[in-house]
Amino acid sequence: MSNKKQIVTIKGTKEGLTLHIDDTCSFEEVLRELDRKLSHNDVGEDQPMITVTIQLGNRYLKEDQKDQLTNVIRSHNKLVVQSIESDVVTKEEALEWKKDTEVTSLFKVVRSGQVENVRGDVLLIGDINPGGKLVATGNIFVMGHLRGIAHAGVNGDTNAVIAASFMKPSQLRIANYISRSPDYDVDGVYMECGYIDSNQGKIIIDRLQLLYQKRPDLKGLERRMLNG
Repeated sequence: MSNKKQIVTIKGTKEGLTLHIDDTCSFEEVLRELDRKLSHNDVGEDQPMITVTIQLGNRYLKEDQKDQLTNVIRSHNKLVVQSIESDVVTKEEALEWKKDTEVTSLFKVVRSGQVENVRGDVLLIGDINPGGKLVATGNIFVMGHLRGIAHAGVNGDTNAVIAASFMKPSQLRIANYISRSPDYDVDGVYMECGYIDSNQGKIIIDRLQLLYQKRPDLKGLERRMLNG
């Protein structure tokens, strides 16, 4: 029985084929082994297309190397590359991720007609007046009156939340969900928050003290604020 390490491991799934590529050998070895293995698994012309997912592990490929890998796979009948996945990120990708996880602090009043766009989470020390709008890709926290529009998770993050000291918005939006002001008077005794309840399929406005039960992952926000 051979103990030789597999350079390319092919697994069939409901979605198609998954190719696990060894991340310790040379790229040239990968191409040769991939071509050899796929030659033994050619699909007939009358068969449907098969999607292929490539998992690189801790290997980073340049764009031209991805093209070479894709061309080897496409050279075999009925195979089409769906995605190439790697556990390695570039410096640029890491910086982009950092932008999406940072907390931006604003000290101002968002007045009528003004729109503030923020990447990541935002902590507003001030008010959002009627006609004003605050938009963020992450969470929105308002230490003041929220009487205008707040849109959190603008890129589709349904786990985003909106919190305010005085919650009387003309409109709340989280991802693609929309809600309006609560139909009761807010006396300012406690802060309120809005979040998407997946069971009810809508935005719920509740006491801020209950938010940690719904979004326990927000505990990491405290560290990001302190480090910022």
